Amino acid sequence: MSEETAVRVIKKYPNRRLYDTEKSQYVTLQQIRELVLEEVPFTVIDQKSEEDITRSILLQIIFEQESETNPLFSNDNLERFIRFYNAGTHLGFSEFIGQGMNFFQQQQREFSKAMEGMTAHNPVTFWTNMTQKNIDAWRKMMGLGPENDESRNK
Repeated sequence: MSEETAVRVIKKYPNRRLYDTEKSQYVTLQQIRELVLEEVPFTVIDQKSEEDITRSILLQIIFEQESETNPLFSNDNLERFIRFYNAGTHLGFSEFIGQGMNFFQQQQREFSKAMEGMTAHNPVTFWTNMTQKNIDAWRKMMGLGPENDESRNK
């Protein structure tokens, strides 16, 4: 396994401290958040039980982010998330959220790339193309293909 694809191991000790085994130093949740932002693959292992606790650490990071002054999720959205745990359809919900986040990331990348070259393009054409790409991506995500578009136009 190359150094680029190696998964960094973080150990959580009983004293609640997190230890980066690659750098041989204790780290904070903020430093683990930075690993996420830098897209560094890692896993967090409970030193005592050897259980993978990465998910709980990620949730803890989200909790800290949401406790700050500019939260990402509204109370209404958080209540909806809680309701989906009891709805029996949370697998579909999880897939939908994942697709939505992938779509959003793709749009952000395309938007950034388009903004870099926008000075050479007509702004109206840019926004028209971006809107059409959004519509096409949402139709694809919702299972509506081009064949459905033709039947609507007849």
